[in-house]
Amino acid sequence: MTTTRRFVCDDLFRFNNVNLDPLTETYNLSFYLQYLARWPNYCETAESTTGRLMGYILGKDEGNNSDYHGHVTALTVSPEFRRLGLADKFMAQLERLSEQNKCYFVDLFVRKSNEVAINMYRKFGYIVYRTVLNYYSGVEEEDAYDMRKALSRDVDKLSVIPLTHPVNPEDVLP
Repeated sequence: MTTTRRFVCDDLFRFNNVNLDPLTETYNLSFYLQYLARWPNYCETAESTTGRLMGYILGKDEGNNSDYHGHVTALTVSPEFRRLGLADKFMAQLERLSEQNKCYFVDLFVRKSNEVAINMYRKFGYIVYRTVLNYYSGVEEEDAYDMRKALSRDVDKLSVIPLTHPVNPEDVLP
């Protein structure tokens, strides 16, 4: 039995098994705390019956006018708990909350090389909206896909008309 619940500060001391995955972006504590304080409804975790954290999602809403959207900042499930539908549950909850908040779309960034995640997001109805050059830093910089899914408020689906040219990170950051 899996319990999904709001991600809380104490979870930051228990999520190493989730964050050790090489494709999971790990942030500093103040980053997580900012999300938990400012967008608590967009932060959720899954816990096993033994109390082990299985995965989590961090998100937010941002933007103005027709750019007002839900954003998936981080979605990760520990390798031992994958293929249980947790990512589906997390994404569905974030999309429901974004709909309730009258967002036009939901977006996320994913490494261009992460084909498993890209295919999963496509299965959820997301499209590649644009490529962001050198979005991920580290040993080697890597491009990202900005993937989007229109919500019901975007009746004409204008938010998901793909751009034909790549952009730089400074063009997408608020």
